[in-house]
Amino acid sequence: MRDPQFALAGPLGMTMMLLISVLSLSAVEDPSQPSNVDRILVEKSKGTLTLYNGGKVVKTYLVALGGEPMGPKEKEGDHKTPEGSFTIDSKNARSRFHLALHVSYPDEADRKRARKLGVSPGSAIMIHGLPKEFAYLGALHRKTDWTDGCIAVTDEEIEEVWRLVKIGTPVEIRP
Repeated sequence: MRDPQFALAGPLGMTMMLLISVLSLSAVEDPSQPSNVDRILVEKSKGTLTLYNGGKVVKTYLVALGGEPMGPKEKEGDHKTPEGSFTIDSKNARSRFHLALHVSYPDEADRKRARKLGVSPGSAIMIHGLPKEFAYLGALHRKTDWTDGCIAVTDEEIEEVWRLVKIGTPVEIRP
């Protein structure tokens, strides 16, 4: 005869314990957290993107940057992430990446510098998730800087950023 205190040790009990564990790990929106952010700070040297609301940190994410992350973006195709002050000027739910927020690069100074060099400054700088074919990598994508100059987070993270960030939000990208 089984001891009643071990009744949950069978297959049904294991399933129930697993279900309870999964539910307890589910993301529950904290009502004390702001529903949006008023500033984004990317610190290239730290490999981070931080969301702020009212001067307080909402959340910080580890990111992958352009394949040549040191120094400011100078021209299209240099694989550098730009530096400076920009805004989120559009959102693309049909990007080849899992969601994308467009950064308003280049600004007038970037265009002027590129004209002097006789090159295009580039323009498709985004904060985005992973390409669909590499979504399985999740956080492993951050092991190397791999973008063409964009700022990449995991698919789960970009869903959160997408929800919190409105068009017009300022973005500061520091060295």
